[in-house]
Amino acid sequence: MSRSLEDIRSVRLIVGLEIHVELATRSKMFSRAPSPACAEHEHAEPNTLTDATVLALPGSLPVMNRGAVEMAMRVGLALGCRVAGVAKWDRKNYFYPDMPKAYQISQYDLPLCFDGAVDVPGVDEQGLPDPDGSCGRIGIIRAHLEEDAGKLLHESPGGGAIDHSIVDLNRAGTPLLEIVTQPDFVSADQVVAFARQLRQTCRALGVTLGVMQKGHMRFEPNINVALVLTDGREVRTPVVEVKNLNSFRSLRGAIEHELREQPGRWVADGLEMGPGRKTTRGWDDQRQVTYVQRQKEDADDYRYFPDPDLPIVAPDEAWVERLRGGLPELPQAKYARFIREFDLSRKEAAALIEEPELTGLYESSIACMPGVERSRAGRVAANLLLQAGLKRANERQVSMTELGIGAEAIGAIGALREAGRISAAGADELFGAFCDGGPGRSVEEEAASRGLLIVRDDAALERWCGEVIAGNAKAAEDVRAGKVQAVGRLVGEVMKKAGGSADAKTVREALLRMLGQG
Repeated sequence: MSRSLEDIRSVRLIVGLEIHVELATRSKMFSRAPSPACAEHEHAEPNTLTDATVLALPGSLPVMNRGAVEMAMRVGLALGCRVAGVAKWDRKNYFYPDMPKAYQISQYDLPLCFDGAVDVPGVDEQGLPDPDGSCGRIGIIRAHLEEDAGKLLHESPGGGAIDHSIVDLNRAGTPLLEIVTQPDFVSADQVVAFARQLRQTCRALGVTLGVMQKGHMRFEPNINVALVLTDGREVRTPVVEVKNLNSFRSLRGAIEHELREQPGRWVADGLEMGPGRKTTRGWDDQRQVTYVQRQKEDADDYRYFPDPDLPIVAPDEAWVERLRGGLPELPQAKYARFIREFDLSRKEAAALIEEPELTGLYESSIACMPGVERSRAGRVAANLLLQAGLKRANERQVSMTELGIGAEAIGAIGALREAGRISAAGADELFGAFCDGGPGRSVEEEAASRGLLIVRDDAALERWCGEVIAGNAKAAEDVRAGKVQAVGRLVGEVMKKAGGSADAKTVREALLRMLGQG
């Protein structure tokens, strides 16, 4: 039967997502060997994070990591999942050199968490989440625990060609949470929005470092398309699973590539979705294409059976509720609250929730701003962090939380600025002075020693403002007529008369009041 692209009336994308999250426990899933997913051990030399259990030596037995189980349950609860009353461990049998015992301990028919759902926010033209919009609800089929495999390297560590493979077993046995969604995604944008949200959620829960370049989170989209033909029939192409994507750019690129290519593949081979038709592909980031790796095994090919060495996991209601009660406010809720409560822009709020440590520093700074109304303190703290802080972080090529300035100093600088006791330039200078631990004295003492404190002389300020208004009649009249932006010129003239001893914000307020616009 001949086919052509002209036979296709429309193409609809269908994507489900599998996400592997390395949990940041200090030890591995089923042994006391150190885990590379923990910051303490992430730079270990190859094949140094092993023990008898990881190496599958005779007589070694697995013992489950309770911390990993609790982390998995916390993620499941954050994704709206039900926690199973009974979950068990299964052996998934296959042989690769990176798994010494020739099977992986995983969960098959009784996963720890299941049947959840997440609302994915819509995004605006800048790609920022819209707190008042949604681009759909994504069903969560399951979130189950397993152990990670080691690494197989087919090039030398420096990138040179070799005629053998290198095995590094440091990662083998690392706790791995696999999250499987329903095939509810209808666009690459929606998948990436969900992936970003999930990463933020997992990092806010403290369950993973979330450094994607190090493989802490790996995305595997399952992609096919529904083709509506000119004769009215709908056919679905075979599912393609793209393995081990560790950037949002690669995730988007792989999905968009498959959306373009799959209709043409159907025209060429006529294959439709069905048993044994699923294909595993890799992603070539240089050429921006997928390539065939192997036909995907079905569940029967893995010969799952219950692991005889591990007991079931049976979380009782009290355990589950304790974990539920300990969940923090999640990043998307913070994002919406920061916009609503502190009048931040979407860009500002997005920057402040991107890193959990920065979010904590921001909220602590607000609490350390005495005498400033909370809603205003949120605005002031955001300005300091995203202007003075971001500038210095970019200069040093570090994160803002690595600058060494604490919430107490940021709050005190903000309080001085809001009281009109220092200028904007003074606030910036003080912020820099208190990086790397600060000078060992209070913010106000440091401001005084640097001559940054503004001595407020209301009588002098009134006199300067009066003189400037009298000498700039046209600008003054424009302000009286409602052209408030014209006050900028007047502010500049007053600041010249003050010789730097006045605060521009206070000057502006005084001028507007005297011109009937205050």
